[in-house]
Amino acid sequence: MEFTKMNGLGNDFIVVFGEKDLPIGVDKLAVDLCNRYFGIGADGLVYILPSERADFRMRIINSDGSEAEQCGNAIRCVAKFVFDNGHTDKQWLTIETLGAGVQQVELTVEDGKAAFIRVDMGEPILEGLRVPTTIDAERIVAHPIEVDGREFSFTAVSMGNPHAVIYVDDAAGFDLAAWGPKLETHPMFPRKTNVEFVTVNSRNHTDMRVWERGAGPTLACGTGACATVVSSVLNGLTDREVTVSLKGGDLLIEWSEVDNHVYMTGPAAEVFRGKL
Repeated sequence: MEFTKMNGLGNDFIVVFGEKDLPIGVDKLAVDLCNRYFGIGADGLVYILPSERADFRMRIINSDGSEAEQCGNAIRCVAKFVFDNGHTDKQWLTIETLGAGVQQVELTVEDGKAAFIRVDMGEPILEGLRVPTTIDAERIVAHPIEVDGREFSFTAVSMGNPHAVIYVDDAAGFDLAAWGPKLETHPMFPRKTNVEFVTVNSRNHTDMRVWERGAGPTLACGTGACATVVSSVLNGLTDREVTVSLKGGDLLIEWSEVDNHVYMTGPAAEVFRGKL
C-alpha cells in the first residue's frame, strides 16, 4: 500500500489514493497505522475514492477505527493531494463526503501547487435531534450540561458531524484530557460528539482547542472551527467572519448571510510518502 502523510494545521492523516472502495477490516487497519509508536502515526486514515456524484469521494477512518462523517482539515488535504499529483487540473473541485454530501472546493495555486483551499462546508445543522443530541429543540444555545459535578454550557452545531461548543476563560490552557472524553461520551450525545473549548478575543478572533470524537486532542479541527463561528454568532459573541486560532495555526471562517453556508479557508501540506 502506497500512502502519503499529510496535515492540515497539524491535524494529520494517512492518505491513500487509487482504491475503488474501503478495504475489509479498515477499522483495525486504521488503529494499527495511526498508532504513533508502532505504526505510521496519524489522527486518521483517509481514502480518496471514485465518486458518481462528484470529482472525488472521501472516507475518513479515525484513529480509534470509527468513521467520521466529515473533516475540514482532511478535505483540504484531499484537494491538495489530487491537484498537486495531477489527478485533476481543476481549481474548482467537488468532493463527496459521508455526512455533509458533495462539497465545493476552491484552490489558490502558487508555483503549480495548491497553497490555500477554500471549502464550502454547507449549511450548519442546528436542530437538536439532527445534530444529534437527545434534546428536541430548534436550536440548542448555551444549554447546561453537567459532568462529574461541574456544569458547562454548550451550543450544539452539526457540520455534517456533531459538535458541542463550550466557552472557557483560557482555551489554550484548558485541561482537554480531563473533560474532553467525558463530554464526548455524555448520554446527551447519542453518536458522541466533538467538543470545542473556545475563548473569544474579539468580534473577529477566537482561540479554540478541540477534543475530537474518535481521535482525542488534535492540533486542529476544521469542522470544529466552523461550528465555533456558528455558535459564536448565535451567542452574540462574534461577527460572521472570524479567524479561529488553533494549536496548529489559523483558519479563516465565514458564515454567509447570503446563502447560510459556512466557508473555511486554510492550508494543507504533504509531510512524506511511503510504502507499506
